[in-house]
Amino acid sequence: MSSKPEPPRRRVLILVNPAAGRARSGRVGRVAAALERRGVAVTIRTGEPPQGVEQLAREAGPEFDALVAAGGDGTVAAAVNGIAAAPRPLAILPLGTANVLARGLGLPRRAAALAEIIATAPARDFWPGRIGDRLFVAMASSGFDAAVVAAVDARLKRRAGRLAYAAAMLSCLRRYREPELRVATAEGEFRGAAVIAARCRCYAGGFTIAPEAELAVPLLHLSVIAGGGRRAVLRSLAALVCGRLPDAGFVTRVTTGAAILSGPAGVPVEADGDAAGSLPVRLGLAPRPVPLICPAPAQL
Repeated sequence: MSSKPEPPRRRVLILVNPAAGRARSGRVGRVAAALERRGVAVTIRTGEPPQGVEQLAREAGPEFDALVAAGGDGTVAAAVNGIAAAPRPLAILPLGTANVLARGLGLPRRAAALAEIIATAPARDFWPGRIGDRLFVAMASSGFDAAVVAAVDARLKRRAGRLAYAAAMLSCLRRYREPELRVATAEGEFRGAAVIAARCRCYAGGFTIAPEAELAVPLLHLSVIAGGGRRAVLRSLAALVCGRLPDAGFVTRVTTGAAILSGPAGVPVEADGDAAGSLPVRLGLAPRPVPLICPAPAQL
């Protein structure tokens, strides 16, 4: 009796951002070893910032069944931009400072559990957002948080992670001057001191910004936040930490497919925790979805 042929081994390419917070902690190696124990063939490649991961994703050969972005939200966004022209299954190995998308998806911390998802979970359609000609995966914004991102010391971020954001936040609070931002959408025009365009429910780690957001539904969830100086910034931060920001009276929430964000020249914008230029910018959605490997039931 002839034996059945063994099924082909699944092949994954792990794209590592060496600047991500835990890239040197051995987590990538532990996940890779757990994948190999499940019969997955693993290749690891390192992409040096700022364009390394994106280029590696774009150039990945057809022999790989899936790509794995090992880093934070910025690394995931780089991989998404790399495969935008020809989408292919993408998984996430969280290593970054906030890991907003990974938290929103409920990805586990344990290497073995994460490897099980990468090896066996299905890929579901995920619609990235778009800022200018670039795609983002979790959120884009302008206002106080974008000013903080612009002020973060990159070297301190690599060494201290979230502490670098805390230091930048304190520095910005001392000298911050709120801009008047304008948001033009098909649903109307809005004004505020800060605007956050979310593609997932979470923001700045595990805080909720858009509880109704679904990654499989191509919509932007805008939060237009009224100003009033430093006190207004602190009020917004307190509401965020307490889980009350989405329903706060000083926040106007708009669901839309596209928006034009404008304001004083030079006001910074950010996407997925990285600087993304300055105003004005056009916000929208990717022209096609990306297959995202994630647990079931996923918060899509």
